[in-house]
Amino acid sequence: MSNSKKDNQEVFSKTSINWYPGHMAKTKRQIEADLKIVDIVIELLDARIPVASQNPDIEKITKGKKKIIVLNKCDLADEKQNQKWVQYFEKKGIPTVLTDSNSGKGIEPCIRKIENVMNLELQEQANKGRIGRKIRAMIIGIPNVGKSSFINRISKRTTAGVGNKPGVTKQKQWIRINDKIELLDTPGVLWPKFESQQVALNLAFTGTIKEDILQRVDIAYELIKFLMVKDKEKICQRYKITEEWIEEKLKQEQPENENIYEVMLEIGRKRGCVISGGKIDEEKTARIILDEFKNGIIGKITIERI
Repeated sequence: MSNSKKDNQEVFSKTSINWYPGHMAKTKRQIEADLKIVDIVIELLDARIPVASQNPDIEKITKGKKKIIVLNKCDLADEKQNQKWVQYFEKKGIPTVLTDSNSGKGIEPCIRKIENVMNLELQEQANKGRIGRKIRAMIIGIPNVGKSSFINRISKRTTAGVGNKPGVTKQKQWIRINDKIELLDTPGVLWPKFESQQVALNLAFTGTIKEDILQRVDIAYELIKFLMVKDKEKICQRYKITEEWIEEKLKQEQPENENIYEVMLEIGRKRGCVISGGKIDEEKTARIILDEFKNGIIGKITIERI
């Protein structure tokens, strides 16, 4: 068991200080400048972590602008929680749509939302003689929220600088959506300091924070700890472990972190991560757990809930 697991608070406090590449400050300044030339902001959030994936700095600088929230990757999140989050944002007066950029679900409703939000303003401009003016929208989202895939879908094109690493979209570009809308892409940007250890964890679960910054085993451990409380049945179904076995492990008279760690090792055993001497390869186990969570193989799971 890695030493850092015994003191995750220290691990994440260090992360919150160190994680802010210089280019992100420059990107934030560019977004502030570009806001002056757009009519509406489309903010992409991860449906599994709508709060942690919302950059508080961007939320401040876009205040007063017309905005639509897109809860992307909704196919990986719990359907009931998806609806609750839509209601949550719409009660705050922000039109919200659920999308799955891989399948295209929600893309057309998103286009209609943009047009509906801008309809009154365009009508007023038409009355003044400014007919045929395009809606200029800016798309904003933190790294790994699926922004490039969303752009590909909404613009019906095949590439938008898509890559596996966060922040791959670099240059500013206008993208034609239809006869009425053009879209300004922006690079993904995080913020200088995470508000809490839990925000950092939630971003790590979904792959926004690179795994070379946090220990993969620690992240997987915390994910299993969360699922033991919120979605135990999904863990049992995926890894063929009974709830009775888990309950027995959790009742053992030893520190809680040791009990949860044993559950994690059992998952490794079930997934064939046994190495010489019958030991479990915890790195391989952690990689499997995180990959299967990110890809929805464990199940439709919402980390942040109303």
